[in-house]
Amino acid sequence: MDLFEKFKQYRGPLGQYADIAHGYFAFPKLEGEVGSRMMFRGKEVIVWNINSYLGLANDPEIRKTDAEAAADWGMAYPMGARIMSGESVYHEQLEQELATFVGKERGLLLNFGFQGVVSLIDSLLSRHDAVVFDKDSHACIYDGVRLHLGKRFPYDHNDMESLDRQLQRATASVAETGGGILVITEGVFGMQGEQGKLKEIAAFKDKYDFRLLVDDAHGFGTLGATGAGAGEEQGVQDQIDLYFSTFAKSMASIGAFVAGDPSVIDYLRYNMRSQLFAKTLPMPIVIGNLKRLEMLRTRPELKEKLWRNVNMLQSGLRAAGFDLGKTSSCVTPVFMKGSPFEAGNLVMDMRENYNIFCSVVMYPMVPKDVILLRMIPTAAHSEEDVRLTIEAFSALSGKLKAGEYEKEIDVSVFA
Repeated sequence: MDLFEKFKQYRGPLGQYADIAHGYFAFPKLEGEVGSRMMFRGKEVIVWNINSYLGLANDPEIRKTDAEAAADWGMAYPMGARIMSGESVYHEQLEQELATFVGKERGLLLNFGFQGVVSLIDSLLSRHDAVVFDKDSHACIYDGVRLHLGKRFPYDHNDMESLDRQLQRATASVAETGGGILVITEGVFGMQGEQGKLKEIAAFKDKYDFRLLVDDAHGFGTLGATGAGAGEEQGVQDQIDLYFSTFAKSMASIGAFVAGDPSVIDYLRYNMRSQLFAKTLPMPIVIGNLKRLEMLRTRPELKEKLWRNVNMLQSGLRAAGFDLGKTSSCVTPVFMKGSPFEAGNLVMDMRENYNIFCSVVMYPMVPKDVILLRMIPTAAHSEEDVRLTIEAFSALSGKLKAGEYEKEIDVSVFA
């Protein structure tokens, strides 16, 4: 059989909808300057699916720094992987400032968030080790765990009794192999907005011997007194052995970092294949991220504005009768009952007639009778954005309950 023949018949769980989804539900084109309002198919929409939590993506100071850095250095310098020819004092400065900000001794820059987590897990674990992880973990954690040749123990989402059982199993496993245990969770689960139970997980260290890795992509810059993340928010930052975050959320940039004990970070620096064999982050990205980190540290009003908008949006939606699940973060999920067809028609109505743009999650990523509208408030949103959105959601919910979306999706809209 020709290797490629199967792709004519099977396009994947999401790809099977590509003919009607592409360019509208999937891979849509938002145009114009990044902000709370952008252009979609020729009209202005209020945008709720861009992770620029602190509004830095289009901040004038940030844009000036980025432009000056690009003019000074170009996008090529430094050339090569860091271990060969891609090192600079600015890369080292950013690593140390990030580590200090999150309360760790040493940090390591990574080129990308998703790839960073995958290769981090791969580098930390041998076939003798066991990994214990939350079942609702991000795809990057799953892909990293899939590379692990030893035992894997998933526990039910944020369920500490389930974690206890899996830690017992992992402990028995490494007693035979002589390996160690890595527990992985997220600081904030990005789809439904719940914080990982870091305090409760850390308490298990009194009972079991393990190390804790936290992917805090959505918590970094948004949670904690200083913005140092979910561990700071829950008072257990010192119990996190390896702290990871991407720059793609609060920093509105590219890249990622991991911070922890110097011996572990130095090991990763010389053994993470995705970093050893890849070009280093370009200098304008590094200089721009230094500026972004400075703003995280010195402009608390950005996080304060973010949380005013979060509280206004979430309290307003709840007052209007919407189910936001168990979110305890900026991530704002809105759960409705309806079929995939109804989800599609509702979102089209939302975008075409109410000028609201947010992410929709439908079957097979959620059960067939669930519609999940996922919203990301930012410091750039206005009170009017919030008010108009709540009014639109109330109208859309009424139509959904009245059965107005029970029809085939009208693909002529995409023409």
